[in-house]
Amino acid sequence: MSSSTATLKRHNHRVHPCKDEKKEELLKFLLTKNSDKKIIVVTSKKSELTTEQEDVTILSDEELINQPELRCDMIISYDLPSKAIKYMARIDRTDTYALILVNPSEEKVIHPIETLIGRTIMQESVEGFSEVREEKQAQPTKKDANPREDRKKEFLSRDEKPKREFKEKKPYSNDNKGERKPWEKKEKKENKYLGKDEDGKAIFSGKSGERNHSYDGTPKARAPKLTGKKISIKTLKKKEESE
Repeated sequence: MSSSTATLKRHNHRVHPCKDEKKEELLKFLLTKNSDKKIIVVTSKKSELTTEQEDVTILSDEELINQPELRCDMIISYDLPSKAIKYMARIDRTDTYALILVNPSEEKVIHPIETLIGRTIMQESVEGFSEVREEKQAQPTKKDANPREDRKKEFLSRDEKPKREFKEKKPYSNDNKGERKPWEKKEKKENKYLGKDEDGKAIFSGKSGERNHSYDGTPKARAPKLTGKKISIKTLKKKEESE
């Protein structure tokens, strides 16, 4: 940071937003308002700006560099240079006032200048010259988004929707015609012995009869349940004692 920048008070270093077509008119307004000061107006290129006001000098950046002894009470930047370091050479010529006239396209250069100075530059809109801007609502970034809140809103919105009514489904079976009709339980019929076929094999009304009947049709006798030999514990103890 240069010595001039260190002594330049923050409220005396300002940016005036202005459209290009109104810059010259705004410059004349500022020169008239500060007619008691020695002023240098700097442009990035040679310009055709003129003034009849005393103690006002209009120079380009190259012309300003070639006059290192030149000093002033106020320096006005009619526009901004492409590099921030060139602007630092401008404000080295004053320790009192520094004003900048910028259009929207030049605002991107202000941030690098503020980085070199080490502080922000105050912006002041001059009535009748400043551009009216529409403030856009900032869209939430991925970092600001809250997935839990989004899922919560989605879940609550589901409850507001009408619930579907489900009808109880009945089992269906296909009949011979291919039409679907409700399935009906069939009654179990008793498995009967119907006689024997030509080969002498027993015939039954149900399939399970073959497992429960003998070849001749007589029901199979159930095998007796085998039980183990019962041993009296008391008898065993008496034998052991006698031995």
